Amino acid sequence: MAPQTETSFVSKTQHYLKVKKPLLERQRRARMNKCLDTLKTLVAEFQGDDAILRLDKAEMLEAALVFMRKQLIKQQAPVSPVPMDSFKNGYMNAVSEISRVMACTPAMSVDVGKTVMTHLGIEFQRMLQADQPQQQQQQQQQQQQQSKLESSPISRPVSPASSGYHSDAEESDAAASPQPSSNPMWRPW
Repeated sequence: MAPQTETSFVSKTQHYLKVKKPLLERQRRARMNKCLDTLKTLVAEFQGDDAILRLDKAEMLEAALVFMRKQLIKQQAPVSPVPMDSFKNGYMNAVSEISRVMACTPAMSVDVGKTVMTHLGIEFQRMLQADQPQQQQQQQQQQQQQSKLESSPISRPVSPASSGYHSDAEESDAAASPQPSSNPMWRPW
């Protein structure tokens, strides 16, 4: 008869590795998939395009990043120059109305009318000159942000699976010899 050994004793580490770790990993993956599905539906709603719903996870994340970058640029960009234009139009309407009222007022002195209209004209010119550098600066910022978005590596498929083929020229060079960073990352080990 073979000696019987007691195999019913399982250490906490073995129990964790056999039972708990796979269970925790399954739960973590389930949470990630749930969040990815939520993100997918949110981006589809905001874009108004259901094409993202048919993408795999990596492509969906890439599309979500591109969408968020575009939204960020829209938020940073000024709404439109319309408020200043409408202010200018309102100012000119007010100047016209002042001119009409002064012309219709019989006791109004011509010198006072000239002084008021000259002052309003000078202020309008000052407003136009102050507005031009701001418009140029805003246009330059928009162009820089657009060029950043267009040159972003996220705008093209990053993973070989998302493009349908693996390009040895691009990806294997980067994977075979990672470039040393100028500032090394601190690691505790």
